[in-house]
Amino acid sequence: MSSSRADEEMTPMTLLSRLFGVRPVIRHPVRVQRDIVILAADGAPLLATRHYPADLDRPPLILLRSPYGRGNALDQLPKLLAERGYQVLYQSLRGTAGSGGRFDGFTIDPADADGTLSWLRAQPWFGGALATWGASYLGLVQWELAARHIPEWKIALIQDAPSAFAEHFMYPGGAFALGNALGWVQLVDTMFSGNFSLTRQLLATLSAGRKLRRATLTLPLEQADRALTGHRVSWFQEWISNGRDQAYWARMDHRANTERMPPRVHLQGGWYDFFLPSMLADHARLLAAGREVRLLVGPWGHGRGLYTREGMQDALAALDAAMNGDAAPSGVRVYVTGAKRWRDLSGWPPAHQPTSWYLHPGGRLSREEPEREANPSRYRYDPGDPTPTVGGTAVSRSAGPKDNRAIEARADVLTFTTAPLTEDVEVIGPVRVRLHARASFPDVDYFARLCEVSPRGRSLNLCDGIVRLDQPGDLRAADIGAIDIELWPLAHRFVRGHRIRLQVSSGAHPRYGRNPGTGQPLATGRELRASEHEIFHDLEHPSALWLPLTPGAS
Repeated sequence: MSSSRADEEMTPMTLLSRLFGVRPVIRHPVRVQRDIVILAADGAPLLATRHYPADLDRPPLILLRSPYGRGNALDQLPKLLAERGYQVLYQSLRGTAGSGGRFDGFTIDPADADGTLSWLRAQPWFGGALATWGASYLGLVQWELAARHIPEWKIALIQDAPSAFAEHFMYPGGAFALGNALGWVQLVDTMFSGNFSLTRQLLATLSAGRKLRRATLTLPLEQADRALTGHRVSWFQEWISNGRDQAYWARMDHRANTERMPPRVHLQGGWYDFFLPSMLADHARLLAAGREVRLLVGPWGHGRGLYTREGMQDALAALDAAMNGDAAPSGVRVYVTGAKRWRDLSGWPPAHQPTSWYLHPGGRLSREEPEREANPSRYRYDPGDPTPTVGGTAVSRSAGPKDNRAIEARADVLTFTTAPLTEDVEVIGPVRVRLHARASFPDVDYFARLCEVSPRGRSLNLCDGIVRLDQPGDLRAADIGAIDIELWPLAHRFVRGHRIRLQVSSGAHPRYGRNPGTGQPLATGRELRASEHEIFHDLEHPSALWLPLTPGAS
């Protein structure tokens, strides 16, 4: 069943092709059919918009499925694709933008895809060639789509979206990603309450930051959604009530669908995207499953690579080749920050040598082994005044590299810094830190952040990671334990004359929810307890940073 509440209408040609440098474009006249009704398998009506080239019969179709509404800035992508000779079906998921049913956070109802595919195959204008495209949630639904076999599916173009949602978004390193979780709750609530009006969303940003900061400090945490939106948000309550190892998260885990992904997959990520580690794991799984995979990683935060020249050109090349049956670039292409250049790699991670940079007393970081005896470095963490963070992998426009000097001046942050480098140091691959630490009690976090310091002292963050110690045996009070922290991967060149810096602390608020130090449940705990910390860096306890030095680099 399908219907349309609006007549087909002509749209003007977009300027995006010229903007993204993808000319010459095949300039087809584009028509739009709005408010198409598609029945999900359970009968829920789903609304969609179809852009199509008016002068082509049954051209290849690109399916976009989204909870973020239709008819807004995102519609520029369908226009661009339609004037290149593709038809685009842009669908609103259940419970969003006029579609029936109930929206349930990141839990995707399989009835949506089942009904949509059955309806699509019955349309006379569907020619049997299908692609999918989209960033973030629009990428996550592509992984769920692969729960079923789809012979018409030629390529999936996925930006900033992993097959498993929870691991690096909700509980990275075991710490609850409070800022990102509430940031997304705020984003969705603003869209829904403002009827997806772009104007209302822009006006809401004027007070969004203040409201979000207040909500992240709410105790107990189960009241944070009300503090932010004025009402209870069901999926947020489920997030904070289900720990990282609970069965609840299995409904958002689509890794088992890898074997049913299409023959070609284009993955695009960013160095400052919270989903990047999971996407790199997906890249490896797809290759093992025999898929032809293109991986592009740029200097972007979440969702920002889609509308860039490099991102758009690479994705369009992969799409055109897949739909025409031609060969297309595969392999890995990454942007090396610091060097400010793109580099093609044979795989991920590339060949590299993990090199140790040891922590020393007095805040020194060097390749020299630690002294036999050295006093530990100390700090106190108070969750009542949580250690803040800036930039990094956040759900906000402030993501990315930021000046960290104000944070590094705090007494609850340790810094370890090299002497000025005598030559460039290029590193590409995984980054990790091992701390030998002792805390006054066992329920604590350890946060590590890698920065580059300019000759003028500006300290820019590159990557970071966190570990929450809340499991029996993690670290007993009075014991010195080895704490391993996986930081986000990177491709970066430290420039001669600059310095390498490692931050060590026990918090990064509000990116990660503060550890109250009491061991009380995340949702209902009210008490806060400060902790004392010692970081050891003697020969018996060699705390260190490991960087992936690339062959031939210093």
